[in-house]
Amino acid sequence: MENVTFDFSELHLHGPAFYDFLKLRKRIFVDVLKWDVPNNGIVEMDQYDNPLAYYSLVLQDGNVIGGGRVMPTTSVWGESTYMLRDAALGKLPYIPSNLLDDDLSTPKVWEVTRLAISEELTNHSERAECLSLIMDGMIDIAAKQGASELISLSPVLMRRTLRQLGYMANQVGTAYADPEDGRKYAVLSLGTSDSAYASVAA
Repeated sequence: MENVTFDFSELHLHGPAFYDFLKLRKRIFVDVLKWDVPNNGIVEMDQYDNPLAYYSLVLQDGNVIGGGRVMPTTSVWGESTYMLRDAALGKLPYIPSNLLDDDLSTPKVWEVTRLAISEELTNHSERAECLSLIMDGMIDIAAKQGASELISLSPVLMRRTLRQLGYMANQVGTAYADPEDGRKYAVLSLGTSDSAYASVAA
């Protein structure tokens, strides 16, 4: 497995990796989880896939097997900011508006979204390695831009998974049950200096 990271200006350096990530997202979020998100039957892509976003993907034998998106909480692109803030502003009715305590907008905090791992990875150790590579890539991106914290709306069980891998993730606020997939979600927070990546990089 190998990790690649890039923004929109670097898409061309990685062949079809970005498009393949959008195809993976469609399989996971639309086909498996049954989310009502924009897709054309082949790829899933939303308003946060814009030039302010960065991506951390994992490839195996040239195929995208996992990835995630990360962007600063200062992001403004047209009428969109970042997902959790747009939810707090009532722009995303399928996400509760009370998940953030304040109007967060700082270059120190970046948001992780659309974290996906291929359903073809069924081995626990392979999925753990893939997740670690995705996380390391996103932490590296954000830390290089001066960020000290990542936040994400994630399944509640992700906190335990991340901690088992050495990432000191914490739950922020209360959880809620998503009506589309039945899973419980909550905001998770991870300090970029309190991670497995930072420990290795130090």
